[in-house]
Amino acid sequence: MDTDLKENIHVLGEQPSLFSQFLIEVRDRHIQKDRVKFRRNIGRLGEIFAYHISQTLEYNRRHVMTPLGTLEMPSLLNEPVIISILRAGLPLHQGILNYFDNADNGFVSAYRKDNENQNGFEVKVEYIASPCLKDRVVVLADPMLATGASLALAYDAICKLGPPAHIHLVSLIASKIGLQNILAKIPSTMMTVWLGAIDEELNEKSYIVPGLGDAGDLAYGTKV
Repeated sequence: MDTDLKENIHVLGEQPSLFSQFLIEVRDRHIQKDRVKFRRNIGRLGEIFAYHISQTLEYNRRHVMTPLGTLEMPSLLNEPVIISILRAGLPLHQGILNYFDNADNGFVSAYRKDNENQNGFEVKVEYIASPCLKDRVVVLADPMLATGASLALAYDAICKLGPPAHIHLVSLIASKIGLQNILAKIPSTMMTVWLGAIDEELNEKSYIVPGLGDAGDLAYGTKV
């Protein structure tokens, strides 16, 4: 991986912190059985991601009047557009939105479709609901970056609504191959990657190992 790519990848769980503690809890098979806590911990991770992303955005200086005087402070110029992939991305989306609370929002419906009479699956995007993204900063949230197929299709979809000025890609856990696929797909000049951890493997069903399981099922229950 070249130097420019490394500078655009931030793995927040590498250092001991509250972030790594929340990440441990969403991975732990016993703690994650509590759906409320599972969703809340993902939301907390989203809030921490949002704080770090906020340090990269543009600010201007404005005067603020307090009850006792005035001072000049940095003020966020424009909030990003937050886009998540349904349904697993919803708790992460909400955590990011808690901090960028006046942000515009978008949603991409993407799902795995099993290939009949053959092994594997393909990813389908059914629809996208989003504001115009031309020259906007976008936070694209998907808790698990497994093969990268869902995020690649989401990227194609949102670029038709823009293209955006910059994309902050946010995932709790990425596989090495999934990360490589996304880096090959999206130009490094227009993307910053924010991760909790990078895991080594994908299993035969393309789930990240050790990962955390199916984030959507853990947050909202199993699907038919």
